[in-house]
Amino acid sequence: MPLEFLVRADLPVIQAPMAGSQDSALAIAVCDGGGLGSLACASLGIEAMRAQLEILTTRNDLAYNLNFFCHATPAPDAAREQAWRSLLRPYYDEFGLEAAALPASASRLPFDNTMCSLLEEYRPPVVSFHFGLPCPALLQRIRAWGGKVVSSATTVEEARWLEARGVDAVIAQGLEAGGHRGHFLSADLSLQSGTFPLLRRIVRAVEVPVIAAGGIADREGVAAALALGASAVQVGTSYLLCPEATTSAVHRSALQSGASLHTALTNLFSGRPARGIVNRLMRELGPVNAEAPDFPLAATALAPLRAHCEGRGNGDFSPLWAGQDTGGCRSIPAAEMTRRLAGTG
Repeated sequence: MPLEFLVRADLPVIQAPMAGSQDSALAIAVCDGGGLGSLACASLGIEAMRAQLEILTTRNDLAYNLNFFCHATPAPDAAREQAWRSLLRPYYDEFGLEAAALPASASRLPFDNTMCSLLEEYRPPVVSFHFGLPCPALLQRIRAWGGKVVSSATTVEEARWLEARGVDAVIAQGLEAGGHRGHFLSADLSLQSGTFPLLRRIVRAVEVPVIAAGGIADREGVAAALALGASAVQVGTSYLLCPEATTSAVHRSALQSGASLHTALTNLFSGRPARGIVNRLMRELGPVNAEAPDFPLAATALAPLRAHCEGRGNGDFSPLWAGQDTGGCRSIPAAEMTRRLAGTG
């Protein structure tokens, strides 16, 4: 089987975990289509995570992947937070919103002991990470129940670092990928490259299986990645219009418009570079702005603006995550999308 290095699955297609645009329904549908479904857990609290795991584990035959972040929680920086809120104040004034009472709280938490203890109850077959890996003690606990460990690399150096720490596979994340960049050894984006050049270099550099991610949107892209040595592909953007996805109305609208042809890396919505469809905030503040607080603190001050505008059908202040190739997006069931990607449907 194409994914036997991780799980028993018919097709070499992994659905990328997409926080904010999915729950267990998408993961289950992808598994039913023959691929490996994933659940993004970085934005879930413990009880919400448990609820999703209860759904996933009602199916004894289901192999699935849970994804977590491994970032370092930043120390509060009052001066930087104030500068960020001052930069956003004209927008608050425009919409008649009040910013003074906003808390400075993180909206994303790194993988920790509490999360790992919950996972031990359910023993997920695959656990994947973004921004490196958690500490060795947590990895050992995952391996103790037979869980496979996967993480993203954006450079050859990161791939070798991951291999040295015993991962079961490396995700080669090219610059075309939607959502957050997975870099962790260096924040210098000039060191990163497109998916296919990166894939070729990582395949030559490591012995573990390599999963290609970024800009792969259709069966031709999947076939090309496999021909270049990938053991599987990870696809996210193409699933965003599937009925099982929880993609917001403004996000779906942007994906179906000409705006989806223009994506850029931006730190405005979270504090860390991530690729999304260019909107008003990115155009007016610049996609990357030094005033944005470190990940994930930038999101707090934007939340009221996002909620206000989305309530009026407007995505000007929303993170419209998408890869460079949105041409594969279709409003079709995720199981059918999985088979199409693999060239069997």
